[in-house]
Parts: sequence; structure tokens; C-alpha cells
Amino acid sequence: MINWNNLDTLKSFDELKKVARVNLVDSMSGANGAERVKKYSVPMAAGLDFNYAAKEVDDNILSALDALAKEAQLSEKYEALFNGEVINTGEKRMVLHQLTRGQLGENVMADGVNKREFYENEQKRIAEFANKVHSGEIANAKGEKFTTVVQIGIGGSDLGPRAMYLALENWAHRTGNFKMEAKFISNVDPDDASAVLNSVDVAHSIFILVSKSGTTLETLTNESFVTDALKKAGLDASKHMIAVTSETSPLAKSDNYLEAFFMDDYIGGRYSSTSGVGGAVLSLAFGPEVFAQFLDGAAEEDKLAANKDMMKNPAMLDAMIGVYERNILGYDSTAVLPYSQGLSRFPAHLQQLDMESNGKSVNRFGEPINYVTGPVIFGEPGTNGQHSFYQLLHQGTDIIPLQFIGFKNSQLQKDVNIQDSTSQQKLCANVAAQIVAFACGKKDENLNKNFKGGRPSSIIIGDELNPKSLGALLAHFENKVMFQGFVWNINSFDQEGVQLGKVLAKKVLAHETDGALAEYSKLLGI
Repeated sequence: MINWNNLDTLKSFDELKKVARVNLVDSMSGANGAERVKKYSVPMAAGLDFNYAAKEVDDNILSALDALAKEAQLSEKYEALFNGEVINTGEKRMVLHQLTRGQLGENVMADGVNKREFYENEQKRIAEFANKVHSGEIANAKGEKFTTVVQIGIGGSDLGPRAMYLALENWAHRTGNFKMEAKFISNVDPDDASAVLNSVDVAHSIFILVSKSGTTLETLTNESFVTDALKKAGLDASKHMIAVTSETSPLAKSDNYLEAFFMDDYIGGRYSSTSGVGGAVLSLAFGPEVFAQFLDGAAEEDKLAANKDMMKNPAMLDAMIGVYERNILGYDSTAVLPYSQGLSRFPAHLQQLDMESNGKSVNRFGEPINYVTGPVIFGEPGTNGQHSFYQLLHQGTDIIPLQFIGFKNSQLQKDVNIQDSTSQQKLCANVAAQIVAFACGKKDENLNKNFKGGRPSSIIIGDELNPKSLGALLAHFENKVMFQGFVWNINSFDQEGVQLGKVLAKKVLAHETDGALAEYSKLLGI
């Protein structure tokens, strides 16, 4: 039997508070540090490794975290999720994004269909469509091939797919898998759509409108912007646009689209990169085979997340260390620092994934809780961040845990040797140096040059950023967020916090305002 209990009612949480803290400076200095780097590492899927040697943990803390994970029934709750139990209590829905990339448990039936078969069928339909576009069977009015794909969506319909596209763009160029350039329109600010439309040849562009409900204000506004541009160019907009939506939305059977591909309410936007939301644009950009490899990497990582042994389950381990940092050590932020240019927008995706999921102050039953939950997530790719906000990370008054991501090889595999080392070696050297600098610090009588150290970090390391490793990386963080939500007894799968502003914005546009809202409307010229 599964029990959904608040963190502060669990006996193992009280026991965790009593475990002696780790002195990270001492633990990571000299021979101690070398031993920790070898010891505190666990394999992930697709050749990745999660190394947490520079975290403030030891065997005693890990044992206490394992006890907490067991009492919180993390494995049982994950199993309930992938077997189709109603885990999203706020919206009374199942949570099925794992089914888009594999079958972990029982057959899940909903809406009268087998959901795994439903997702697979949509992936096959997308693959067939993409292949026809690439072959020229589906072409523009003049019979010319489409060369560009533009996704129109916001939130999870933009952040994840955009991050995944950028992550694979260089790899696809090198490996001959680059089929079409992809662009993204998300912001309702007209400058966003205008800039994208000015950068493409609309006559050779195919547009993907992504809206589950078919009523998303920003997305429909941008669709109208694009439709007007196509009409002004003398083009039939319905021959240049497809939809990714639900079967019950007004877009599903509309003649305004070449084709419609379907998703459902069991997959939240921020978890939708492995559904048709990411599948359509990635299959068009790189080919269905590449998208399939991406799904394979995610599926492999999902299987690891089902391991009941926390020490062999990298997502659960990462999640529990994060709970320790948040609820015992009191750290309120986490910096995600990928040393890979391909992952330039990955921190932005993780911001939504983590903060929209676990930014909650009531439990899954709608009752107030008395402990902190999700941290603030931010980040930029290295080494750019080193010349930006690392000053605060090294010497600021707050200790901010760090999540590094690094790869041994670059994607394009083009490099130069300058001063006896290549650019990739310099990049990797910076990662290693930063981990040790943050952990160990450096004493100096000049306090302005003194580094206290004791700044914890972990690193996910791989050989190369490719479709499979990207899929594994994505699933790792999705499962980490899920496990933390389970520990905090919150619902990680709804997002009521984004709704109020939308409601008030509609009132402003309808001129149904008073008080401060009316005055701010006047200030903004509405």
C-alpha cells in the first residue's frame, strides 16, 4: 500500500537531521579528494556517468537518504505512475510521458485505447510525414521542397523542443543527419515572430502550430501573424502549416492544416519533448531515425530510474542529494552549468521543468506544508558563465549547489591546437578546475582573494552529446524532479501558478479592469 505523507512526518527525515555534516574542503583535498572522485560515481544510460564526489555527502548521509527514499516509497510511487495510476491529483489525471519512449509496466488504457500504442502510432504518422517532406512528395505549391521548419508554441511547446534542436544541430551537421533548419516563435511580442519570418524564406517553410487545447492565446496570435505573412506572399497558408494538438481541440479536424498530430492531457507541456510536441520538429529537422535514437536514450534512463536500489539509480540519487541540500543544508538555488554549447538552452528548459513542477507550497491534497520545496534553477553554458555570475558562486554570501554537464568530445570534432592544447581540452580543463576550486577554495591573507571553498557540485559526464545521450540526460532530470516531488508530497504535474496572470490579461484586453490593474493598463498604453 502506498502512503502519501508529508516530508516532516517521516521518521527517517528526523534521523537525517542528526547525521554529522561533511566538511567538503577537507573531503575533497589531496588524496581524500582523489578517492572520492573514484568512489562516488554511478553509471547512467547512453554512456553517461553521474559523479557526485564534490557533494556534501558521505556513506552515513547516503545511508540516511536511502532510508528516507524507502520510507517515502519513491520506487513504489514511480511504479504506480508508469502503471497508469492517477498521480496528477490537481487535474485528476494519469502521468504518461514515459510511455512515449517505452513500456515500463502494465498496459495503460485510457479514453478507450492502449496509450502506448496511441503514442507509437502518432510517432509513426509523424515519421511518414517527415519522410514525405524530405523526399519532396509533400512540397510547396510550386512542387519545391520545404527547407525550413518553424515551430509556433510557448512554454513546454517551445522550451524543450528548442533546447533539444539546438543540442543536436551541430551533431546533425557532422553526421549528415541535418535535413531542415528549425526556427521557433514563442513570445507574443510581435518582434519575435517578425524576426523569425524575416530570417526565413516563407515559400519554402513549413510551420508547426503546437497547442494541446487549441486555444492558447499567445500561440493563436502568432499563428495569425504567420498566416498573414503567408497570404501577403501570395501563399495558401493551409499548405504550409501542420498542427500538434489534442484530438478534441478545434485544430484537430480543421482544413487550415496539412495534417494534425495528436497528444493528450496525460502529458504536461514541460514533459512533452518526447511526444509529438518534440517529435514533429525534430523528425523534420533531423529525420525520424534520429528522433528514435533520442527516445531510446530516454527509455534506457527510465529503466534505471525504476531500480529500487538508490545507489544504482542516478535520478533518485541526484534527487535525494538535492532534497538534503534543500531541506537540511538550506540551499535555495541550483545552478545548471553545461560545458557544451549545444546545451545553451538546456538550463532554460530545466527552469520550467523544475520550477513549474515543484514550485508548490501545498501538498498533493491541497493542504499547506511547513517545509521548503523546489529550488530556484538558473544557468548558462560554460565557459561563458565563468566570466559572468561565477564571482557570486565562488565568493558570494550564499552557497549555491552546482550541476555541471560535460563531454569528452565536441560535436563537430573540429579543433585547433593552441599553446599545446586543443579548444576541447581547454573546455574540459575548465570544468575540472571549477569543480575543485568550488569545493576546496584557496586561502589568502588578502580576504578579497580568499576562497572559502565548500561549494558543492556534481557532474554528468559523457563521451559526446548525441541523440541517445541527450535523451538520457533529459529523462534523468525529468525523473529527478518527479522523485523530489514525491519526497515533498506535492503534485509535480499541474501548474496552477501560471493561470492567474492569464485570466487577468484577458480582463485587461476586454477592458474589464479597475484599481491597480486599470492603472497599469493605462501606463502600458492598453
